[in-house]
Parts: sequence; C-alpha cells; structure tokens
Amino acid sequence: MSALHEQAAIPVADPEAFGAVRSAIQTAFSTQKVKDFLRSIERAGLRIRDFESVLNKGALGAAAAGEYSRLGNGDQGQIREFYLASLEKVTPELRTQFFKLYAYY
Repeated sequence: MSALHEQAAIPVADPEAFGAVRSAIQTAFSTQKVKDFLRSIERAGLRIRDFESVLNKGALGAAAAGEYSRLGNGDQGQIREFYLASLEKVTPELRTQFFKLYAYY
C-alpha cells in the first residue's frame, strides 16, 4: 500500500518566458556544461540551492532573470522546482567534487 508522489500538472501561463528560463536551466545542467556551471557558482560564493541568488547573479545567463521576473507565482514555483530537481540529478562524482556547494551549512 504505497502511493507514489505525482506532481499535479499546473498549466503554464507564459509558455515563452517559461520555456526560456527552463532552457537556460537545462543548458546549465547539460553534461557538457554542468562542471563549468558548478565552478562559477563556487567562485561567486553562492548557495547552490538559493535559486534566486543564482539567477540574479547571472549564472544562468543574462536573459534568464528578466524572463523569470515576467512569470507569475505559479510559473516561478514550477521553475524553482525544476531547478532543484535538475540540481539533484548531477552525477555523484561531481557532487563529491563540489561537496561544499551541496553541503548544508
């Protein structure tokens, strides 16, 4: 008797802006770029799980913050969830290499 958590499908109000921010996150976490992305977060002294700080410092690209600000609360929440889910999919080797980014302190 175990039920799997299934996220409710919430319609996106601004698909264009949503897609742009989602694409920026996908690019940052792509296999080819994730190490450079994590290194830039580390150099900037940002907390990896603080999405707004990462976004506002330009780590996801110059346009991503502007597009994100156009989104409504529901869309912003979905983007934050997508970012955090992407963060958790980073390979264990990279998570070990960037241990301080992933550590809770």
